[in-house]
Amino acid sequence: MTRIPRILITPGDPAGIGPEVIHKALADSRLPTNCRFETIPYDPSKIILGEPSRASAQIALDALEYAAQQLRDGLADAVVTGPVAKEQLQAIGFAFPGQTEFFTDRLGATSTAMCLTGKHLTVALVTIHIPLAEVAGSLTVAEIVRTGKLLADYLISRGIAAPRIAVCGLNPHAGENGAFGREEIELISPAIAELNRDSLVKYSGPHVPDAIFRDATDQKYDAVLCMYHDQGLIPLKLLDFDNAVNITLGLPRPRLSPDHGTAFSLAGKNLANPSSMLRALQLAAEIVS
Repeated sequence: MTRIPRILITPGDPAGIGPEVIHKALADSRLPTNCRFETIPYDPSKIILGEPSRASAQIALDALEYAAQQLRDGLADAVVTGPVAKEQLQAIGFAFPGQTEFFTDRLGATSTAMCLTGKHLTVALVTIHIPLAEVAGSLTVAEIVRTGKLLADYLISRGIAAPRIAVCGLNPHAGENGAFGREEIELISPAIAELNRDSLVKYSGPHVPDAIFRDATDQKYDAVLCMYHDQGLIPLKLLDFDNAVNITLGLPRPRLSPDHGTAFSLAGKNLANPSSMLRALQLAAEIVS
């Protein structure tokens, strides 16, 4: 008998729109039929829609721990996570900046990265959930190379045999030959040279950050490697907010999520758009099939 892949779905913070977009996505006729989608149950009497609390955060955390254990034990093939409220989670002892870092720890992964992919853009981030003031000091040649390789591996796994990856500069005008910063000269260019030792993948740059995303949306590149969180997510969410998916690269089993937050102000109003959640479920099914 052919084994049917099992994909878990966490509710996120159930006081937000997570349960609504999950319900709508699971009812959509475009949901793949080659996988078993399983939501993680919780007690709805403990939450008030639109009002995040310690109780709703605990439900979110318990679901994350259960999903991680199931993945670790090989009892689930992938997880799609609903949006969480990081402040509420951290108030009850969540020791991670986000779900990406949580699954990296719980699954014992040694090299992961945050990637978002939509209809128009695919971006990966060298630094993730850190203050903007700390970005330049956190960049290293090794981290840029590591993230670039994870991004290339993902693109190859999606059927792109020879990926074209544009590497963003950090500074305005990509540093203007050192006039606006030396990170492009001292870190990013050496990292690109090292990455290009892999003849299957073409890395180019450092590209001017305010222009490269237009070329990427014109399909001149398959993905953009970005130096920090908002550098990649602002253009992606502008163009692909309703269809983008967050995927953690480098995990032993896939973890994906929609690209939006909890939207507590919309909870319980039947106004939440399930498109990103549906796309996350579709992509999870494609990856594990």
